[in-house]
Amino acid sequence: MRDFSDGPRHLSVNTATVRRQGDLLAIVEACARHGIPAISPWRDQVASVGLDRAIRLVKDAGLKLSGYCRGGLFPASGEHRGAARDDNRRAVDEAAAMSAPCLILVAGGLPQYARPGSAPSKDLEMARAMIEDGIAELLAYARTAKLPLAIEPLHPMYAADRAAVNTLAQALDIADRLDPGGRSGALGVAVDVYHTWWDPDLYAGITRAGREQRLLAYHVCDWLVPTTDLLNDRGMMGDGVIELRRIRQAVEDAGFNGFSEAEIFSERWWGQPIDTVLATCIERHRTVV
Repeated sequence: MRDFSDGPRHLSVNTATVRRQGDLLAIVEACARHGIPAISPWRDQVASVGLDRAIRLVKDAGLKLSGYCRGGLFPASGEHRGAARDDNRRAVDEAAAMSAPCLILVAGGLPQYARPGSAPSKDLEMARAMIEDGIAELLAYARTAKLPLAIEPLHPMYAADRAAVNTLAQALDIADRLDPGGRSGALGVAVDVYHTWWDPDLYAGITRAGREQRLLAYHVCDWLVPTTDLLNDRGMMGDGVIELRRIRQAVEDAGFNGFSEAEIFSERWWGQPIDTVLATCIERHRTVV
């Protein structure tokens, strides 16, 4: 397992972690100031400063990207299907322009939540079929841009509204059907400990993802007990119950050597100064991740 004790050289910060503290310019400047070598920006934050300016900001600061957030939200009905397709193609174009190593895909849940205005439905199987169809269509477009897609399974509590892809095995099954044999680098998975730590088949899935060369991104935070908000009460690494070292050992044993990306949606940490949050991320990355 890699040695993280000597500083943040393997750390990336997902920009949602400090989204309340400043715009993308402020986040990039702060990460550079703290010696954090990489970020994973969100599309809305890029849009707020403009894509061309965002590209310059990252380049001038000497930062790399560990991913780009996000595409997906595929289930939709009627005219909203075309809107979903077009929006995801724009996400691919933006990620490629930013030189991101992959576009993170959050699959979407039932159509009315994935794409507001879509016809209400409780048909989860249909939603999952729409997800697979949407990924297949986007994969063909992403291949022309030479941009890998990373399916991120989300915790089952989000199956209705955010992602009906809920286990690593489920994400890998989709990847196997759409990109048989793997190893192409075109379609893989993002392993986020917040969403996968509970899964009894997690370690078998990590091994499988490594064997198929589908491990494209690795996200860290922690699961608090009690959790007071299922979306915005993620824990700072080391403050919860996730076996962070064990999971990282498995991910690295499976061949992953990319950045360990801190992604923390937290009302508590959004209320702290940006330098406090980033310094804590560095320290926890060094000591507990």
